Amino acid sequence: MSEIQPKTEVPPKTVEEEEESDDEEEDSNKVTTEGGNPTGGEGAAKKKKKKNKKKKKAAPVASVADIIDSKPIPSGLVQTNPPTIPVSKQFSNGVYPMGQIEEYRDSNSYRTTSEEKRLEERIHANIYNDVRRAAEVHRQVRKYVQGIVKPGLGLTELVESLENASRTLIEADGLKAGIAFPTGVSLNHIAAHFTPNTGDKTVLKKDDVLKIDFGTHVNGYIIDCAFTVTFDEKYDKLKEAVREATNTGIYHAGIDARLGEIGAAIQEVMESHEIELNGKTYPIRSIRNLNGHSIRPYVIHGGKTVPIVRGGEMTKMEEGEFYAIETFGSTGRAQVIEDLECSHYMKTDQGQTTVRLPRAKQLLQYINKNYDTLCFCRRWLDKAGEDKHILALNNLCDLGIIQRHAPLVDSKGSYVAQYEHTLLLKPTAKEVLSRGDDY
Repeated sequence: MSEIQPKTEVPPKTVEEEEESDDEEEDSNKVTTEGGNPTGGEGAAKKKKKKNKKKKKAAPVASVADIIDSKPIPSGLVQTNPPTIPVSKQFSNGVYPMGQIEEYRDSNSYRTTSEEKRLEERIHANIYNDVRRAAEVHRQVRKYVQGIVKPGLGLTELVESLENASRTLIEADGLKAGIAFPTGVSLNHIAAHFTPNTGDKTVLKKDDVLKIDFGTHVNGYIIDCAFTVTFDEKYDKLKEAVREATNTGIYHAGIDARLGEIGAAIQEVMESHEIELNGKTYPIRSIRNLNGHSIRPYVIHGGKTVPIVRGGEMTKMEEGEFYAIETFGSTGRAQVIEDLECSHYMKTDQGQTTVRLPRAKQLLQYINKNYDTLCFCRRWLDKAGEDKHILALNNLCDLGIIQRHAPLVDSKGSYVAQYEHTLLLKPTAKEVLSRGDDY
């Protein structure tokens, strides 16, 4: 179990800003004297600029009560298009909107009104506020992206527009806040882990099925959320099946829920659907070797897997855990393999290993400083000036320090759709953090 560690409130530091003043220190008609004699002369009376120190307004400290009761106060600022106003500027009391709340059922129904459980939540209020800030950024960025994605748009332009908006809205700040992993833009039979490498010229077509999977984080608390975009209504039943399957997984998730039972419920809903494409009917099936997963701070795959087919392990979900509930529906063989050029990379949890190649050692230092255990991609390294990185990166992979996460593909000619949400199992209720008006 990954226990949420309490986070204490720290009053913000007040930054002092110097403001120049044109006030005169003395009247220009007066002159100073020395030994009773005027020292006058031209310019004896000079205007002296005085440094007045003006206190810069500090960011508001969110009240624990307002966080727990979800009482964000809008500042009145309206988001621009493209989005340029950070989410922190949109809520004047520093409290961010709560996700969708679902009450626990059966033996855990007592939690809804338990004062003891409510007091436990107060300890973790700042963590909830951090991850809700990341979720609000995700909602606003995907709303923007849904308005620009269309046939003829290049995948590189799409991911760069999305990632720039994410960095702006979350006020990216090293490992304190930013993008949680590279933007996935997997097409058609490619199910996951595809983002364009530098120089990729792929352009969206009307017949494409596009999965957009991106993440945000604040202080390592990650929102992992994905949706499917199509430009032809013939794919609507595929999207509907996967969306319903994901919502089924969310419904059955909760404290003490068994992961294998969630997988069985997901598969039952997914495979009750079929789709007709070009005069042929295809069953829609859950991809059996893809899963949802638990999430830990700064670790996207937290150790537990949420299957999307029956037969999974019966490990229980536990209080305080974060989960990404994601499902993939396919018209193909419903099993993926690694294929195509790799773009996603991530540090492993392997212990210390000696790195002898100077360039590899330098690259590892850059990765540790900027990504640590978060996933990254080759395109980001190129943009940061680490353009001659491939040999060094391969060396780190060969040493087991970095792991490749190649694109995951189903059979060619098939179509895969994906929907995903991040939820938190709070003591009193389940919160679907990334839920929005769109899905």
